[in-house]
Amino acid sequence: MRRGQFVSGSPSFDGGGSLAEAVDAGGPDEATRRIEMATAAAMAMQRRDWEQGILAQALLESGDWERVILLTKGAIAQSAPDGRIAVVVSGGPTDAAMGGEAYWRAAERMGDPGMKEAVLGLLEYILHRAPRSSDGILYHTFDGPEMWSDGFNCAPPFFAAMGLYDEALAQIDGYRRRLWNPDGRLLSHIWDDGARRLKRADFWGVGNGWAAAGLTRVIRSLPPGRDEDRARLAAFVAEIVDGCLAWQRPDGLFHEVVDQPETFVETNLAQMLAFAIYEGISGGWLPARYRGVADRMRAAARARMDVFGYVQGVCGVPNFNRPGIATEGQAFCILMESTGRKLALGTVVAGSV
Repeated sequence: MRRGQFVSGSPSFDGGGSLAEAVDAGGPDEATRRIEMATAAAMAMQRRDWEQGILAQALLESGDWERVILLTKGAIAQSAPDGRIAVVVSGGPTDAAMGGEAYWRAAERMGDPGMKEAVLGLLEYILHRAPRSSDGILYHTFDGPEMWSDGFNCAPPFFAAMGLYDEALAQIDGYRRRLWNPDGRLLSHIWDDGARRLKRADFWGVGNGWAAAGLTRVIRSLPPGRDEDRARLAAFVAEIVDGCLAWQRPDGLFHEVVDQPETFVETNLAQMLAFAIYEGISGGWLPARYRGVADRMRAAARARMDVFGYVQGVCGVPNFNRPGIATEGQAFCILMESTGRKLALGTVVAGSV
């Protein structure tokens, strides 16, 4: 980043903001530069439990152990009496689980019994005390018996990382039964379990991105001998990707509700799908033909990074109902760039740390 450009506060996008420049500025060095910029901006943002968690997971992917450990210690300092960690204000039943894998890896790396105890306390809460449906599927809010597409990236990856594969798969299947639209071939956003109907049937782009990312992380955690489960989840990821691509804009991005062009143009779904695709190709469970699709989305998202390292045009804080910036947008820039870099270098797949 040009120092004078940063100090002047120019609102123009880094690299001029053109897709052509974003494509030309390829290679591992460019990915590393963007990871550094996105990380610096993310660390400056105020964060809630899931935001702390997805940032920790992104930095785990990028190999930034120092910051993963710092984020874990910061999350534990914000522990709730019920066992949840990183709780600011009230939090949700499973939001803190978004960082569970990263927090556990940090605790293992440090060999710190107190850190391990805190993460296991989070796991115990989600397994045994978090609110859930009569068939055992976790609710996303304390305010009502709701299941959100965001939930695919909360408890299931944490369960899988801790070796609780059957529980992870049960949660995924429960969310899919309620949220998947077989005609639209996408996930609706919110199910009201009390009313037994969809509360928000919209195909929210970022919700489908959360699902693709969560499924990707579960696939990666599955051990040898779970080939049927891996294939089933991989097919689900491909369905989500293909369902989104049917509504992709010419510029490579998507609308906030993917099939509603009157909604704003949104950046983060492209990053989320690119992360899932790069990881799927690296892991051998998505065809290499998807790589060009991911590269196009990556270029489009790169053109939305400003001179400060913020990814503009994501569902923005605080309410995620307008274009802006958000920690999760920064995190998925890091995730996308990390997995894209590792695929380009032919190194160990992301997260195998």
